[in-house]
Amino acid sequence: MSGMLHIVPTPVGNLEDMTFRAIRVLKEADLILAEDTRTSAVLMKHFDIHTPMRSHHRNNEHRAVEGLVEEIAAGKDVALVSDAGTPGISDPGFMLARACRDAGIEVECLPGATAFVPALVASGLPCDRFCFEGFLPLKKGRATRLARLAEEDRTVIIYESPLRLARTLRQLAESFGEDRPAAVCREISKLHEEIRRDTLGNLFLHFEQNQTRGEIVIVVGSR
Repeated sequence: MSGMLHIVPTPVGNLEDMTFRAIRVLKEADLILAEDTRTSAVLMKHFDIHTPMRSHHRNNEHRAVEGLVEEIAAGKDVALVSDAGTPGISDPGFMLARACRDAGIEVECLPGATAFVPALVASGLPCDRFCFEGFLPLKKGRATRLARLAEEDRTVIIYESPLRLARTLRQLAESFGEDRPAAVCREISKLHEEIRRDTLGNLFLHFEQNQTRGEIVIVVGSR
């Protein structure tokens, strides 16, 4: 009898965001695939989860998928987690989920934490229609992507590193216009959560002069 792949969201900050169901699934699974086992070990210890873990990240997922599908098809229940949030959303997960579906294996994704939804809703920008872009290309195709997004009639959501934040805000202001409303959301669900709402031009000026840390979500209003 075939096993199942469980995709399990984990907190992006506050451990209290973990669901009862997610804890149960992780405890009952035969194996947990973790983006970084050291990071996930903290979560497992906190919730007294002793299921064996194995690394599953961008550097090994291509060669690991086939063997994992065989294990699950043979009856193993496998849970997939990333360092934070929902696997597959700018994190490993898509390849394994697709391979399991292609093999006729049931894939279950639990609802749970992800950074862009609270950032979008708290930004004060329209959230009835939105475009999630994840991380922009670093070099090739970046200018083309920005030009296309500048014409979007939906709210645009972008993930960014704090080290690249000012540069990206400058490029967004150049492509979208300095007066376009936006929000920079930092450290969602963590102790130092911050949401700064302003125009792209003013946000660039602020973060050019003030270095920041943590996970960043940029939310930009439509044209």
